[in-house]
Parts: sequence; structure tokens; C-alpha cells
Amino acid sequence: MANTKKSTKRAGQTKKRQTRNNITRSSTKTAVKSMIDLFKTKDTAQVKEAYTKAIKALGKAASKGAIPKGRAARKISRLTHFLKANLPAALNVVTKK
Repeated sequence: MANTKKSTKRAGQTKKRQTRNNITRSSTKTAVKSMIDLFKTKDTAQVKEAYTKAIKALGKAASKGAIPKGRAARKISRLTHFLKANLPAALNVVTKK
């Protein structure tokens, strides 16, 4: 328990930041999972929209410090690689034949 006025304030700030970070991380996970779920439907337009939302959520979470920038970059890279390999039409990628 905080003993001084200063430590009480710091404890409150920490709790506020922790709550904000948890909300940001949770919404990021939801965005990524919804993209994976939509991928199973093979609807290119919806997958592309969900992919964009997932990338945006990861970028925002990294810029706010809720997740490390390297982790966000890695997840974005893996999502992009996954879509290019399995549903290239969603990214408008021209595949070699």
C-alpha cells in the first residue's frame, strides 16, 4: 500500500496505464483473430478489410507502447506472409505461374 501522497499518485497512474494497455492489447488480439476467422470464409474483400484493421491496431498498440515495436513488426510480417501464401488476391499480389 502506498504510504506517501507521491506514491499514492504513482500507484494511481500505474493502474490507469495498465488498464489502458490491457484494453489496447485486447483489441489488437481481437482484430488479429477476426482476420484469421474471416480468412476461413475466403471472402477476399472482408479479409482485406480485416487485414487492414489488424495492421492498424498492431501499429497503434506499438506506437502507444502497449506492445514492443519489434513484436508488432513481427506479427505484421507474419500476417502478410500468411495472406500472400494462402490468399494472394486479398493483397492484390501477382503470383508467378
